[in-house]
Amino acid sequence: MISSLAVLALLAAQDASSESLTLERLYASPSLNGPVASATRFSPDGGLITFLQAKEEDANVRDLWAIDVDGGEPFMLVDSRALVPEERELTEAEIQLRERARITGSGIVSYDWDSLGEAILFPLDGDVFYYELESGDARRLMETEAAETDSRISPAGRYVGFVREQNLFVHDLQTAETRAITTEGGGTLSYGMAEFVAQEEMRRSTGYWFSRDDQYVAFAEVDESPIPISYRVDIQGDGATVSEQRYPYAGEANVNIRLFIENLDTGERVEADLGEETDIYLARANWAPDGRLFVQRQNRAQTRLDLLAYDPATGENETILAELDPAWINLTYDLTFLSDGTFLWTSERTGFRHIYHYAGDGTEIAQITSGDWQINAIEGVDADAGLVYFTGWVTDPLQRHLYAVSFAQANSEPVQVTDGQGWWGGISMGEGAQSYLASFSNPSQPSQTGLYDASGSLLRWIEENELNEDHPYFPYLDDHIVPNFGSIEAADGSELHYLMYLPPDFDPSQQYPVIVNVYGGPVVGRRVRMSWLGTSDQYIAQQGYIYFKLDNRGTPDRGHAFETALHRAMGGVEVVDQLAGLAYLQSLDFVDPDRVGIWGWSYGGYMTLMTTLQAPGAFAAGVSGAPVTDWALYDTHYTERFMGTPQNNAEGYAQSSVFAHLEGWDTPLLIMHGMADDNVVFENSTRLFNALQERDLPFEMMTYPGQRHGIRGEMRNRHRMRAMMEFFDRHLRPDD
Repeated sequence: MISSLAVLALLAAQDASSESLTLERLYASPSLNGPVASATRFSPDGGLITFLQAKEEDANVRDLWAIDVDGGEPFMLVDSRALVPEERELTEAEIQLRERARITGSGIVSYDWDSLGEAILFPLDGDVFYYELESGDARRLMETEAAETDSRISPAGRYVGFVREQNLFVHDLQTAETRAITTEGGGTLSYGMAEFVAQEEMRRSTGYWFSRDDQYVAFAEVDESPIPISYRVDIQGDGATVSEQRYPYAGEANVNIRLFIENLDTGERVEADLGEETDIYLARANWAPDGRLFVQRQNRAQTRLDLLAYDPATGENETILAELDPAWINLTYDLTFLSDGTFLWTSERTGFRHIYHYAGDGTEIAQITSGDWQINAIEGVDADAGLVYFTGWVTDPLQRHLYAVSFAQANSEPVQVTDGQGWWGGISMGEGAQSYLASFSNPSQPSQTGLYDASGSLLRWIEENELNEDHPYFPYLDDHIVPNFGSIEAADGSELHYLMYLPPDFDPSQQYPVIVNVYGGPVVGRRVRMSWLGTSDQYIAQQGYIYFKLDNRGTPDRGHAFETALHRAMGGVEVVDQLAGLAYLQSLDFVDPDRVGIWGWSYGGYMTLMTTLQAPGAFAAGVSGAPVTDWALYDTHYTERFMGTPQNNAEGYAQSSVFAHLEGWDTPLLIMHGMADDNVVFENSTRLFNALQERDLPFEMMTYPGQRHGIRGEMRNRHRMRAMMEFFDRHLRPDD
């Protein structure tokens, strides 16, 4: 059955001129997704909305834009290329920070308002710039050869904090003086910086936190010396370098971490004791309105999360609450303080993430939400009305909406605020949650960003991104394909959602080859959802393939039991579910059962290998990108969360390794990998290459010099897609 979204897409495309989407146009500027506003924020006085937007002539370069809340057209605040015509080469620290944050491109990639709404801070060209709205001038705060990272304005607006050469600094905006909070940083010791696993796996990109009144700054001391040096060969296009990296492999040592609090007025410093057990994770730190520092401390096994409250003057703490789970605890940013001294918290203790209301001493006041549905995140609070706003799903896991629910009245039902059939994200609530910024998309509409009142009514567009004649994607609308959504049943009765693109001029009496795209892992997110899914999907389907995605057990946002189905045995239930998806495809009359291929990147690359190895000959071809091949080669926080350690789960690690299944090597496979990957290190693939060559097993490979976990640049991505599609064409359509 054709969905209503498909009908809308067909109607929208009636007047479109018809052009074929080419590989060259797929990876070119301007982006086919249209002008997308990112990092949207209200100014502190609520009068302006600021956002980042790519240049039309170069989708990889971003500028800072603004729009008046009351009306008028968007206008550019800062042209990054006018300010810095040619950026200097990023330092290794900057490269790693951006890689961890999945920041691509250049120009202005982040920014921070001051508390008065008079200035904006942003990093550019390895420096910190301070833009004054009244004058329109942007000036460098630092004139140093060393790069400054993690720069931001303190909550009360007096200081700019930043990290330089592994030390924490503050710049006083009143006196224009810069002083080092620490000077001991260097070698294996750093201050104010987030360690590797915090950045990569915990979504914690900083290592310092100003108090709300600017009196204190809390900061982490990270000592990497317990982690042995491993040597990573970064193979570039013009040579190779050997990089020393203290990579925390699963089951091996982590960093030693300590927490300090310094009084910025007096210079006095105390240590915030993190407990007798030192093999822990500093997960989060937040300052409460009453002046206490709240810290979330996670044990190494990630089965316990303690919320601690510290007195900043003494460093003494008390445990406010503790979360326990036999599998693992997912971290969030949902801790929300209320003006009456209470706070909101979310937990998956009932099997689905829900909101809880606590007194400041940790006494539970009430469970606010309940049911077999999932909260994604707390987005804001209207304290006067006693409402908390959150994103998630209540009835349909394929969609995401904004909801409101009372935290003042027990047993209140959530009310859906946003409308439409699709996916809402990028929520930024205004003062008092009286309005909000949000982006919406569905499979027929690329991301639109607007300003809405608390009832969900549109006040004005920030970026309408209308698919009209001026839109970059307009010439290709005639061929736009809206996927069909459906589900199959897993072995345990769980519902597994899928989406399927049918090729142009689809004829159900014919049989078509299929390409399955898989991710399949936890944390990152589902592939099957009612959002704008990008134009790469369109290109693949328009080459005459059925394009199919299925979210197996182990993927997030479906409840804790659904996600923890892979606990201590990755590469198990995920493979079973993907093979159920294959069986479903092969049952369809219009699918050629002998011409089904599979591909994925990162965890999806791992899944491509494990699925083809555990079901030899089931797939006609596979493409594995940047795969983990042995979980002992991946980092502590991610791997141990799901697998335990190699020491306490030796059999689980053995069976989850690609090398345990090489007797099933039967499917033609292309393996791709960036040769400077510092996340899923290139060694994962080179070990596999070696093992296959030792067994005289055939395979193809495509490696990318200088590239890390993601392949960057228009030309390289064009090359990657062409290599993959030519491989599939050879194996799935040999007679075409």
